[in-house]
Amino acid sequence: MWKKKEERKKEEKAESLLKELCGDDAKLYDLLSRRLYMNPIGAISETDLEILTEEAGKSIKDENYEEAMRKYRTAVDKAIFEATQNPGEKERYIKIIQDLASKTAKATEKAKEKLEKEGRTKDASSYLEGRIEHYEFMCERIEDVIKIASLYYNEKLEELGAKEKREARTKERGEAERQEERGEKEAGERREARRKERKEMGRGERKEAEREDKGEERKEKERGEARRKEGIEAEREENRMEEREKERREARRKEK
Repeated sequence: MWKKKEERKKEEKAESLLKELCGDDAKLYDLLSRRLYMNPIGAISETDLEILTEEAGKSIKDENYEEAMRKYRTAVDKAIFEATQNPGEKERYIKIIQDLASKTAKATEKAKEKLEKEGRTKDASSYLEGRIEHYEFMCERIEDVIKIASLYYNEKLEELGAKEKREARTKERGEAERQEERGEKEAGERREARRKERKEMGRGERKEAEREDKGEERKEKERGEARRKEGIEAEREENRMEEREKERREARRKEK
């Protein structure tokens, strides 16, 4: 249940960001809400774009148009993501995406014709008509698609990077705490060993040993307090870093 709530929060946050970036452009928002991923690293295919395109073309030759649609969609999504990460090659990616979108629309048209010949449901035909319009609109607004996708994906990648840093810092703190616990346990064992040794000592030696033990205990206490203060300050600094990162992202979005 908790995981589902967290996922919903992430989805709502992503939706809010995309709406903010698209403003009043409802058609562009509708298109991008179907194309962009909250975690592009995990969702975008790792297969080379050229290979994806070749596989989709083979499906066309085999007249497996629905499979071709899926493969072209994967290629389009990858091309959009690559365009956002290679701003210096924007013009090249505009041509690539437009070509892929056009091929996807044609594959969809073929799939629609096949369904109609087979007398399959009008609902499926209507859906495919909507997909054709989707890709035609993408071609028309390709520059806006890349612009908004760049802002969105760069924001998401920064969030993922910040998350990884937080997890690494949490891991470091956890290890430090475990080391501290081990140190306290070892110190306790040393105190117990000394206590047993004192029983065998003479009166004068025992008093001297007790003074040394008290001094050692005081030092251990001071070290523990210093470590706790360091931990509190590290956590505060982490919160400050996250706030600064958030402010920088907000400033960059406003500049765009």
